[in-house]
Amino acid sequence: MGIFTRMRDIMSSNINAMLERAEDPEKLIRLMIQEMEDTLVEIRASCAGAMAAKKRVERQLETAKQRAEEWGKRAKLAVEKNRDDLAREALLEKRRLTERAASLEQEATHCQSLIEQYQEDMVQLEEKLTSAREKQRILVQRHMHAQTKKRAQSEIRRYDTSDAFIRFEQFENRIERMEAEADLINFGRKPSLETAFNELTQDEELEKELAEIKNQTAKK
Repeated sequence: MGIFTRMRDIMSSNINAMLERAEDPEKLIRLMIQEMEDTLVEIRASCAGAMAAKKRVERQLETAKQRAEEWGKRAKLAVEKNRDDLAREALLEKRRLTERAASLEQEATHCQSLIEQYQEDMVQLEEKLTSAREKQRILVQRHMHAQTKKRAQSEIRRYDTSDAFIRFEQFENRIERMEAEADLINFGRKPSLETAFNELTQDEELEKELAEIKNQTAKK
């Protein structure tokens, strides 16, 4: 099982815990992306370590093969010199190095398998991370819209009550009372002396005009 698979289980556990606590969805999305980014960094580091280990093993493998070949040549030389005792020692050393090379080949194969697993995990995680980033903006906008709509509906319900209408009626009554008080400010006050004489003059002119109309009517 790769690191991505293990980290995915950990992420799922954390996210489920947040859902149970009804955490902020925006915070939850950011946490998911952050954990995916952290996991990707860890996988890359592990993959780089596996690649470095493979190179090291391959160098050791090449060295073991070269030395095994050299001891094989020494065993042949010892036989040519009639030194069977040295030839046996050389062959033993060659066998040891050959076995060492076989073990290193297995280790190199294991490193390559790890590298391929890490690379596969990175591809999967990068795809999921790209998708999460694309959805993040839409999900955040939807969350903001939902919050705004929720506040609006709460305000509507708050004002759509009898108490609210009573307050509006009280306010309307206060305005009507203020208007009535304004109309009564000059009610009952005596006109000034100048105003009284102006009214007399107007009345006199009106009476003259009325008399003239009556005369004209009588003549006809």
